[in-house]
Amino acid sequence: QMQVSESGGGTVQAGGSLRLSCTASTQYFDLYAMGWFRQAPGKEREAVASVSRSGGETSYADSVKDRFTISKHDDLKILYLTMNNLKPEDTAMYYCAAARGLAFRDLPESASRYKFWGQGTQVTVSS
Repeated sequence: QMQVSESGGGTVQAGGSLRLSCTASTQYFDLYAMGWFRQAPGKEREAVASVSRSGGETSYADSVKDRFTISKHDDLKILYLTMNNLKPEDTAMYYCAAARGLAFRDLPESASRYKFWGQGTQVTVSS
């Protein structure tokens, strides 16, 4: 059974940077497309970024485009979310998720496509 676990969250000042990590338990990490989601208190969960099985295709929410970078490393079985120029509105619990059964270069089309979720890591950005 695939399991994912996030780390790297913390408190940072506006304009700062953080790198979130998501480690996977499976030896078949290359079979999974991956994504990052976040949920702030009182708000709905939103998709932040996704990456295909190949690692070459990515998608970002407009609110994080040009600030966040998602990267998938099959050899290490790890997924990163590098976050630069953080803003107070980026404050949220961040979740890693995995989707199986997609073609090599396809991106998951919705959150329902992800079947394996982590417990989350908190990111707090102070102004």
